[in-house]
Amino acid sequence: MSTEKKSQQIKTGRVVSDKMDKTVVVRVDYLKPHPLYRKIMRKSNKFHAHDEDNVCRIGDTVRIEETRPLSKTKRWRVIEIVRQSEG
Repeated sequence: MSTEKKSQQIKTGRVVSDKMDKTVVVRVDYLKPHPLYRKIMRKSNKFHAHDEDNVCRIGDTVRIEETRPLSKTKRWRVIEIVRQSEG
Protein backbone atom coordinates (compact mmCIF):
# COMPACT_ATOMS: atom_id res chain seq x y z
CA MET A 1 0.00 0.00 0.00
CA SER A 2 1.11 3.52 -0.73
CA THR A 3 1.67 5.86 2.22
CA GLU A 4 1.48 9.03 0.14
CA LYS A 5 -0.67 11.81 1.51
CA LYS A 6 -3.73 12.61 -0.55
CA SER A 7 -3.52 16.14 -1.93
CA GLN A 8 -5.99 18.59 -0.46
CA GLN A 9 -7.68 21.36 -2.34
CA ILE A 10 -6.81 24.93 -1.39
CA LYS A 11 -9.18 27.80 -2.14
CA THR A 12 -9.10 31.55 -1.54
CA GLY A 13 -12.23 33.46 -0.61
CA ARG A 14 -13.83 36.19 1.46
CA VAL A 15 -15.38 35.74 4.91
CA VAL A 16 -19.10 36.55 4.78
CA SER A 17 -20.09 35.40 8.30
CA ASP A 18 -18.25 34.96 11.60
CA LYS A 19 -21.23 34.60 13.95
CA MET A 20 -20.52 30.99 14.92
CA ASP A 21 -17.93 29.91 17.48
CA LYS A 22 -14.73 28.67 15.77
CA THR A 23 -16.46 28.66 12.38
CA VAL A 24 -16.53 31.12 9.49
CA VAL A 25 -18.45 31.05 6.21
CA VAL A 26 -16.18 31.73 3.23
CA ARG A 27 -17.50 32.69 -0.22
CA VAL A 28 -15.29 31.61 -3.11
CA ASP A 29 -15.97 33.40 -6.42
CA TYR A 30 -15.00 32.02 -9.81
CA LEU A 31 -15.78 32.56 -13.50
CA LYS A 32 -17.42 29.86 -15.60
CA PRO A 33 -18.71 29.93 -19.17
CA HIS A 34 -22.40 29.29 -19.83
CA PRO A 35 -22.79 25.73 -21.18
CA LEU A 36 -24.66 26.75 -24.33
CA TYR A 37 -23.92 30.45 -24.99
CA ARG A 38 -20.31 30.52 -23.72
CA LYS A 39 -20.75 33.90 -22.02
CA ILE A 40 -18.52 34.16 -18.97
CA MET A 41 -20.65 34.15 -15.82
CA ARG A 42 -19.66 34.92 -12.23
CA LYS A 43 -20.42 32.05 -9.85
CA SER A 44 -19.77 31.52 -6.13
CA ASN A 45 -19.85 28.80 -3.50
CA LYS A 46 -19.98 29.08 0.29
CA PHE A 47 -17.89 26.86 2.54
CA HIS A 48 -17.97 26.47 6.33
CA ALA A 49 -14.39 26.58 7.60
CA HIS A 50 -12.83 25.89 10.99
CA ASP A 51 -11.22 28.96 12.61
CA GLU A 52 -9.65 27.67 15.83
CA ASP A 53 -8.70 31.03 17.36
CA ASN A 54 -11.71 33.10 16.15
CA VAL A 55 -9.40 35.63 14.46
CA CYS A 56 -11.22 35.97 11.12
CA ARG A 57 -13.64 38.86 10.65
CA ILE A 58 -16.21 39.69 7.97
CA GLY A 59 -14.48 40.97 4.84
CA ASP A 60 -11.14 39.22 5.44
CA THR A 61 -9.63 37.36 2.50
CA VAL A 62 -8.58 33.90 3.68
CA ARG A 63 -7.03 30.72 2.29
CA ILE A 64 -8.78 27.47 3.26
CA GLU A 65 -7.82 23.83 2.77
CA GLU A 66 -9.92 20.70 2.56
CA THR A 67 -9.80 18.44 5.61
CA ARG A 68 -11.60 15.54 7.23
CA PRO A 69 -15.23 16.17 8.30
CA LEU A 70 -15.18 18.28 11.48
CA SER A 71 -18.96 18.55 11.85
CA LYS A 72 -22.12 18.14 9.77
CA THR A 73 -21.19 20.98 7.39
CA LYS A 74 -17.49 21.77 8.11
CA ARG A 75 -14.98 20.15 5.77
CA TRP A 76 -12.52 23.05 5.45
CA ARG A 77 -9.91 24.68 7.72
CA VAL A 78 -8.55 28.26 7.60
CA ILE A 79 -4.80 28.08 6.99
CA GLU A 80 -3.98 31.79 6.67
CA ILE A 81 -5.46 35.27 6.45
CA VAL A 82 -4.27 36.74 3.15
CA ARG A 83 -5.63 40.26 3.75
CA GLN A 84 -7.54 41.73 6.68
CA SER A 85 -10.55 43.96 6.12
CA GLU A 86 -10.36 47.63 6.93
CA GLY A 87 -12.63 48.75 9.69
